[in-house]
Amino acid sequence: MAGLGIFGGTFDPPHIGHLILAAEAYHQLDLSRLLWVLTPEPPHKLERQITPLQHRLDMLSAAISGNPYFELCSVDINRPGPHYAVDTVRILTEQQPGVDWIYLMGSDSLRDLHIWRNPLELLRSVAALGVMVRPGVTIDLAELELKIHGVSAKVRFINAPLIDISASDIRQRVAGGQPYRYFVPSEVYKIIHERGLYGLE
Repeated sequence: MAGLGIFGGTFDPPHIGHLILAAEAYHQLDLSRLLWVLTPEPPHKLERQITPLQHRLDMLSAAISGNPYFELCSVDINRPGPHYAVDTVRILTEQQPGVDWIYLMGSDSLRDLHIWRNPLELLRSVAALGVMVRPGVTIDLAELELKIHGVSAKVRFINAPLIDISASDIRQRVAGGQPYRYFVPSEVYKIIHERGLYGLE
């Protein structure tokens, strides 16, 4: 059985960079499905104002609709926060035992993995870490191995076009009246426009 991917994030908003990376991960890691795990309360963003969950949920649902291999997963929505990756994977494993989980993350997250909650437990609970290279981020796997034993063997780098688009940049563009139309899927653009999200002028 091919592995199942876990792609977690606040998706505030989901953009074409997310979709391209997810599609490459699905293809290169030979996944059977890719679960998009919307995080209501990410522990590293508790001090930032995050768009209300329902808006993000609607945008993400719209962004991934039409792809039968992408699936919205409510595992974090259905429990109180803050939401840590190790708990997310543990709950998914309890719900679907025997699955080879592939946890997707950016190279910046891999670099900081040693300061995540229970990184060794997370590492033991997944078959692999699918790592998406981010522009300007370099990883010293040998150094990371000294902090988290066994991490090198589980890393699978994903080769994808380096698209330097971020959700924070899109939010700033919307608020500042700059072009953002082609940074997001048309369905997401429509929701942002109709609901006046991100300080839309």
